[in-house]
Amino acid sequence: MMAKKPPKPAPRRIFQERLKITALPLYFEGFLFVKRSEYQEYKHYWTELRGTTLFFYADKKSTIYVEKLDIIDLTRLTEQTSTEKNCAKFTLILPKEEVQLKTENTESGEEWRGFILTVTELSVPQHVSLLPGQVIRLHEVLEKEKKRRIETELLPNIPVEKEMEPTEDYVDVLNPMPACFYTVSRKEATEMLKKNPSLGNMILRPGSDSRNYSITIRQEIDMPRIKHYKVMSVGQNYTIELEKPVTLPNLFSVIDYFVKETRGNLRPFIYSSDENPGQESNIEG
Repeated sequence: MMAKKPPKPAPRRIFQERLKITALPLYFEGFLFVKRSEYQEYKHYWTELRGTTLFFYADKKSTIYVEKLDIIDLTRLTEQTSTEKNCAKFTLILPKEEVQLKTENTESGEEWRGFILTVTELSVPQHVSLLPGQVIRLHEVLEKEKKRRIETELLPNIPVEKEMEPTEDYVDVLNPMPACFYTVSRKEATEMLKKNPSLGNMILRPGSDSRNYSITIRQEIDMPRIKHYKVMSVGQNYTIELEKPVTLPNLFSVIDYFVKETRGNLRPFIYSSDENPGQESNIEG
């Protein structure tokens, strides 16, 4: 008896897998002929515009991209005269390379130009020939991209602490502590945030030694993301290890900093008075 072929992934499954891998919102997709500087000829890719990145797939059902192209620093998009019927050709001029794109028809060419210019210039272009419904989609994407950039730029991608558990019991040196402080490990803090999102999304906890602290946050940007930030005790102050370190007088100010810088998107994780996981040691990771 012949073995059954494995089932093809459903479109929803493909979407979820690509979202998980890229961690970026999908704005537009379709087939494109792509010619980069190292190519001898055009390559045919199923292409997705996610954030300000083009992801190229071997076909429509592949979940893993072949390569990607960051276009946030797009200098110029220039149209090319095409001798072929029913296709549009244009070039993306980037600081380090020029990439030629060719579409399967002129209408999709206008859409690609519209979406690419919208996310790179953060404004809807006036010189594209699109239907009213397509223009509305551009405005929707523009608002999503503006929001995405605000959320990602407020807490930039920075080196996060190494995966280490506390090596000894933590001893409180300040009394009182912020309400979102719990004597839990990195793994336990992550689990608390995942299981109880309604209680807040930021926990202050002991660091990997008994002197310093860490903050664990959970953000909902397209998909849940966990990040960890070191808070170093420096003399009488505390320094948050960001790309540009921020030094504050106490741990309450540290918590306030995260809340204010994210415009309230981050909220201290606070249990009700009859619950206190910091006093328990049976939280499962």
